[in-house]
Amino acid sequence: MKISMVDTKEQYEELKPELLKILDEVMSSSIFIIGENVKQIEKNVANLNKVNHGIGCSNGSDAIHIALEASGVGPGDEVITTSFTFFATAGSIVRAGAKPVFVDIDPITFNIDVKKIESAITNNTKAILPVHLYGQMADMESVYKIAKKHNLIIIEDAAQAIGAKFAGKSPGELSSAATFSFYPSKNLGAYGDGGMIITNDDEIADRMRVIRVHGAKPKYYHHVLGYNSRLDEMQAAILNIKFPKLKEWNELRRKKADYYSYLFDQYGLSQVALPKEINNSYHVYHQYTIRVDKRSELQEYLEAHGIETTIYYPLPLHLQPVFKYLDYKDGDLPETEKASKEVLSLPIYPELNEDTQRFIVSKIRDFFN
Repeated sequence: MKISMVDTKEQYEELKPELLKILDEVMSSSIFIIGENVKQIEKNVANLNKVNHGIGCSNGSDAIHIALEASGVGPGDEVITTSFTFFATAGSIVRAGAKPVFVDIDPITFNIDVKKIESAITNNTKAILPVHLYGQMADMESVYKIAKKHNLIIIEDAAQAIGAKFAGKSPGELSSAATFSFYPSKNLGAYGDGGMIITNDDEIADRMRVIRVHGAKPKYYHHVLGYNSRLDEMQAAILNIKFPKLKEWNELRRKKADYYSYLFDQYGLSQVALPKEINNSYHVYHQYTIRVDKRSELQEYLEAHGIETTIYYPLPLHLQPVFKYLDYKDGDLPETEKASKEVLSLPIYPELNEDTQRFIVSKIRDFFN
């Protein structure tokens, strides 16, 4: 038996008639770039997050980059963020010409430790870029208060957290912009790359729309240096078919996470630290991530029994070779570095069945016993 981290086959079979119909409609229309399907998914995602604008783009990485540039972040600026995230978070800061400044994480949520932010602020700080890791939002109330106090921009990396909430607020409600990824494994995934930026700011939204089409407004008249970063009609059409199921899928992920935690408690596996949903949070469990000692040995053992697991992330960004020029060293972010040695994400997706979950946890029990 092979158990994958994500299995979208059952989801596809359920949606297949609708998907094939809408894709045929797109191909028959001969409109493939920024048509009605793109406009519809932009509206859907904006409405979900109670903001005014959605701007579709090619992928989640471009979404962060465009959001930063449209918000005025550029050369000479510093952006405070977390090192415990996918490369695109800091890579986009550097692509915008700015400098990433890394602070440590909260060991419970794996998100940016809001208590460490103010000490990292300098005269060059322009923005804070919190990441909502694994499906749980960072403490945006605290981030917002700090940003307001120091007149800073907030850009949220919500690639893993579509549908999540903190204190009743969605991504984008307390920031200049929030960004999403529609990579196929995401809670709302396309069948290829795709991304979205949301904002309440009319001017920033207009700049984003210009940047994503080579900086042209109107077409062929270029006032800024933009990029080719458009969400195509095919992916947008797929996302529009999937979108009405998002809330149900997120609830199913939460049920799968609860069942995992129940099984671990039943087996009394004290060697396994379970994910925790903090107060005021609505976690959408893009990942179910445990912490363990002997992680490599456990991962190898599970692989031998056909269970795929993934490490998000084995080497923090502040220690990546490409960022050596930033002069970080081992020990600078102890909670981040400790987490990178202990985290292990288990298979989770809406269609995951309880028999499979019991098998996975039983093998983890066998390993430790």
